[in-house]
Amino acid sequence: MIKNIFLDLDDTILDFRKGERAAISKTFCRLNIPDSEETIERYIQINLDCWRALERGEMTKAQVLVGRFELLFKELNIDTDAIVAQEIYENYLAGEHDFIPGGKELLEELYASGKYRIFMATNGIPSVQYPRIKDSGIGNYFDRFFISEEIGYAKPSKEFFDECFKRIDGFKKSETIIVGDSLTSDIRGGINAGILTCHFNPRGRQYGSVIPNYSITSLDELIPILNSIN
Repeated sequence: MIKNIFLDLDDTILDFRKGERAAISKTFCRLNIPDSEETIERYIQINLDCWRALERGEMTKAQVLVGRFELLFKELNIDTDAIVAQEIYENYLAGEHDFIPGGKELLEELYASGKYRIFMATNGIPSVQYPRIKDSGIGNYFDRFFISEEIGYAKPSKEFFDECFKRIDGFKKSETIIVGDSLTSDIRGGINAGILTCHFNPRGRQYGSVIPNYSITSLDELIPILNSIN
């Protein structure tokens, strides 16, 4: 029986892709950098590469946050302070909190059922995530927020999950599932931690070496899966 649900935030409940594009476009405009589609796409790819490096233990969080701008500006020969760019971007991103379709409804249904303890597990930074949680009105649905910077480890490390588990009264791995969009962070992390995994896969990605226990293409498919486990 599932009693504990770990939920990723970005691109699982809140639409990070949409928020990221809006925030980086505003940042470029503020810095007088042409916010062409090509430049935005290049930032997005560099940012993704940096976060994947963090997951592999090759970069620290601080290196990711500033390094993504340093790499972009060097590549495009732009003379702009990467630290300033990061600060501006972070402020804009903290104001973006659009929902993934069905995200709020899922939280409402899980909470109303009274069956589950719901925990947020995110590698995002607290100064961005907490304003988004507050402004989107979802804070009350969660029992606790586990943010990597506060935990001291990042997904998918086993240490991240071990630390989370220690902070949950009466915790049992056999009663726990993680739901998220990232194979490298959420699903690999759940596997590392020895809990059930459910991949939110709206784009129908094919699986290779990382295979979840369950896969859904829309969030309304999760409740039936939980009921089948229970």
